[in-house]
Amino acid sequence: MLIRQATSNDWPSIWPFFHAIVAAGETFTYPVDLGEDTARDWWLLSDPDRTVVAVDDAGAVLGTAKMNRNQMGNGSHVASASYMVAPECSGRGVGRALCEYTVDWARTAGYRAMQFNAVVETNTHAVRLYRSLGFEVIGTLPEGFKHPEQGYVGLHIMYKPL
Repeated sequence: MLIRQATSNDWPSIWPFFHAIVAAGETFTYPVDLGEDTARDWWLLSDPDRTVVAVDDAGAVLGTAKMNRNQMGNGSHVASASYMVAPECSGRGVGRALCEYTVDWARTAGYRAMQFNAVVETNTHAVRLYRSLGFEVIGTLPEGFKHPEQGYVGLHIMYKPL
């Protein structure tokens, strides 16, 4: 697996699984009816932020991550990131590789920490992965997310010093 900078040419490969994940409404706070043009603008970031794709040996996109500063101004020393893995690639280490990449990017870019603002508590695979990489839950907003099947569930804020 190779992780490289995403380009606009990757979007047609990202959009199908991006759309499916967002439309399911289980893990992202994006509108479930998010349109493709807006989604592309939100996901494909420009410098100094970054969007990457994980690809296999044939160049097929397996997943993607975007990384950016968590806040502006006096909060800009903390990074954040978001991840999407094509459902058919789940369990193959794509999410872990993307998360490790973003942590390395943030550290190299001089960020002091990483913070995930809204990790849905029922997304147990993501929570377990982030914890295994040194993130901790520093707070939970009770009923901060309306899950389509489980109703109102908590949103974790997760943090890792760099």
